[in-house]
Amino acid sequence: MLVKVHSSYRNVVAICDSDLIGKTFEEGVRQITVNPHFFQGEEKTEKQVLEIIEKGGYEDFTFNIVGEQSIKVAIKSGLIKKDGVIKIQGVPIALVLL
Repeated sequence: MLVKVHSSYRNVVAICDSDLIGKTFEEGVRQITVNPHFFQGEEKTEKQVLEIIEKGGYEDFTFNIVGEQSIKVAIKSGLIKKDGVIKIQGVPIALVLL
């Protein structure tokens, strides 16, 4: 998984499956491009991603999560629930504002 933290007035954490970088998914009116500028961060293990999510839960973070593996880790951490996930062309996506 790739993780990139964008620092601003609130931190925005982009988490995605590595194999999705640069791809665009469209279904009906929904569309997402897994833009390298936004999502191309450091490769992280599941344990490292769980630690980042846990830290973000205590701070003012926003999470953008794309991909099967990334969503599974976010669900495992308790950050999101299955009913908070949408799919575009079968690719799971979640946005979390804390």
